[in-house]
Amino acid sequence: MLPFVNEDLGLVRIRPVCDEDLEAVMALAPRLAEGVAAWRDPEGAMRAAREWLAGSLAAAESRRGAVFVAVDSGDSQVVGVVSVQRQLHFTGAMDAYVGELAVHPRAVRAGVGRRLMAAAEDWARQQGLRHLTLETGAANTAARRFYAALGYLEEGVRLTRSLETATL
Repeated sequence: MLPFVNEDLGLVRIRPVCDEDLEAVMALAPRLAEGVAAWRDPEGAMRAAREWLAGSLAAAESRRGAVFVAVDSGDSQVVGVVSVQRQLHFTGAMDAYVGELAVHPRAVRAGVGRRLMAAAEDWARQQGLRHLTLETGAANTAARRFYAALGYLEEGVRLTRSLETATL
């Protein structure tokens, strides 16, 4: 992918993850826990975010998927990450699935997320896949607006009921 320039970041390049990026990628895990439902355990969400990233990195290493990073050439800092791999849809179709998209706070609304999603879409096309799917929290309205602006449509809705306070 060609690098792009952002006034706040300088030159940003999207490229496949490498071993030197691992610490910076894992440092983005808190961004994945944002927008989790208020009744969920925040520490559990953070543990899950770290596990998701570790799993995606392992999938990329074994070539079952890919992880791309956005790197600011000014300070060589990783300012974003996206993971993508093949996933069977319940209809039987093989889709590409974005497991994680996280952008450093200083790079939000600077085009980094859009470019990372373009890298995931390019990977999916190269795999011969026709759809790219993802999930985000219902409370993560910023992410939902972002994905809608990219043309993503809501396909499913997960409903939860607390059994601790529920009465029939």
